[in-house]
Amino acid sequence: MQQPSSQQPIRVGIAGFGNVGREIARRLDAGGIAGMAIGAITSGDLEKARRNAAHLTGGAAVVTLDELARRCEVVVECATAHAFPTIARAALGAGRILIAVSAAGVPSCPELVDLARAHGGRAVMASGALPGLDAIRAAAEGNISKVGLRTQLRPESLAHEEAVLRQGLDFTTPPHAPVRVFEGTAWDAAAAFPRHFNVAITLSLAAIGFERTRIEVWADPTVPGTVHTVSVESEDVDLTLISRNRPSPTNPRTSRMVSHSVMAALRTVASPLQVGS
Repeated sequence: MQQPSSQQPIRVGIAGFGNVGREIARRLDAGGIAGMAIGAITSGDLEKARRNAAHLTGGAAVVTLDELARRCEVVVECATAHAFPTIARAALGAGRILIAVSAAGVPSCPELVDLARAHGGRAVMASGALPGLDAIRAAAEGNISKVGLRTQLRPESLAHEEAVLRQGLDFTTPPHAPVRVFEGTAWDAAAAFPRHFNVAITLSLAAIGFERTRIEVWADPTVPGTVHTVSVESEDVDLTLISRNRPSPTNPRTSRMVSHSVMAALRTVASPLQVGS
């Protein structure tokens, strides 16, 4: 992996320029992390991205994905699970650090680790919405017997999901009480709800795998934002971890913590001090 010069800022490429990508760009453009700067931006719609990037004072170039991977030492993926494999292959194939939001796309890129190893790249799953990941990873150094995730989502966030509609559920009018809409493995949860269950894949990677991690999904009109409850049973520690995420003010379907998670991961890359494992 090529290392940036100590005299030059680390160039960050942003792949995906929706709500999260624009927030990351805004904060980097404002000097949010010392020693880092926007190197380039890419998107499925380059013209729209150019319009949305016009206000950035640093004049970030909007380029193709391959060009972004050539220019930037770090590539932030904040697109979709569907786009994840293409972005990951470009970034890791160029030997870059990939910081990814759409962990639900990992099962569709089975060569991820081999690709990173072959080209000297590194893949980092941004995980701010998932509570206690350091403790879970530490427990995994021993013997974990059981991992579960119970997620409560606002019904309107699930109203147009195909996996919900197939069950004949109509959440355009919120139900009066919580409704369980899914129970199964993390692998199946990510396939059924790719926009919502990046956390299920991240949890699986940190602990005991896609097929052994059990997921419940509830449409719950009583919660103000997404609530994740993680339970872990192991020989060294039992964990019950809860996060109550607040929705983004610009896109209620996205947690505020997503962009914070990416910024924290970028700060770890830039800083000589790492807090947490």
